[in-house]
Amino acid sequence: MRFLTLRYFNEVAKLGSIRKAADRLHVAPSAVSRQIAQLELELAAVLFERSKVGVQLTAAGEVLARHSHRIFRDLDRARSGIDDLRGLQRGEVSVWVIEGFVSGLLPDLLGNFHHRYPGVSFKIQTGSTDRIVEALLEDEADIGITFNAISRPEIEVITEYVEPISCLVAPTHEYANHSVLSLDEICKHHLALPEHSFGLRQVFERAIAKRRLNPKILVTTNSLELTKTMAATAQVIAFMPALTVISELAAGGLRAIPISDPDFAAARSSICVHRDRPLPHAAQQFLKLLAASIDGLSEGQRQK
Repeated sequence: MRFLTLRYFNEVAKLGSIRKAADRLHVAPSAVSRQIAQLELELAAVLFERSKVGVQLTAAGEVLARHSHRIFRDLDRARSGIDDLRGLQRGEVSVWVIEGFVSGLLPDLLGNFHHRYPGVSFKIQTGSTDRIVEALLEDEADIGITFNAISRPEIEVITEYVEPISCLVAPTHEYANHSVLSLDEICKHHLALPEHSFGLRQVFERAIAKRRLNPKILVTTNSLELTKTMAATAQVIAFMPALTVISELAAGGLRAIPISDPDFAAARSSICVHRDRPLPHAAQQFLKLLAASIDGLSEGQRQK
């Protein structure tokens, strides 16, 4: 099995398309197809199901994709190790985060790190907490930022920021001047919620199940950005920790109102890594900056 053949397979598996993989690799689609056919012949297994809209991994393809991904991640780590010898002149850090961090805390941290180490690049992916944990387990992520994740022995929590989940409303919403809201009051209005794989949704579902409430869910989405944007229109109520809407609160586009229900009192944003996988030096340095920032927020909260 040649390295080039495996590289072609890995790109097709990631992109779900021979044409897109060919574009990424700067070769003709026919060249990619020949390499895949050669690999299937060598392994005596069909690796992709073909259709008009692209390709999808078979069960055999899934097995090979999982192992080939690790090979390429190990190569990336080898490159990072060599880069370490150059004093962080190069490198890439893979971070998977809950979406609120992208518009909240993360941009300033990335800017500060880039100022110190301009040769280091970042691959930032957003996802639900379940997907972020999966990315850490599958070696897709160096660092994960999760929300109310269930404890797992393979995942090490470096530090956490604990704060209540608030409901978000527009300044023109009828609840805008309330100092606190009950879950009963909230469920009388239309809501925008993340889908069920999000830790935020799981907290909400547990709370309404205990009280046998019937909420008016207008929108379910995999985009936290959409939920808070809709809340700013005054049409719905959304839910988020204040940490994830710092800029919106400062600009006055949203108001965060505490929820009286105890299930919302202690949400956890956690900085996580795989317990048994050493980080490249660039990722280690960024992890230190990220953890120090979160610890600073926690200290400021304790002093209030």
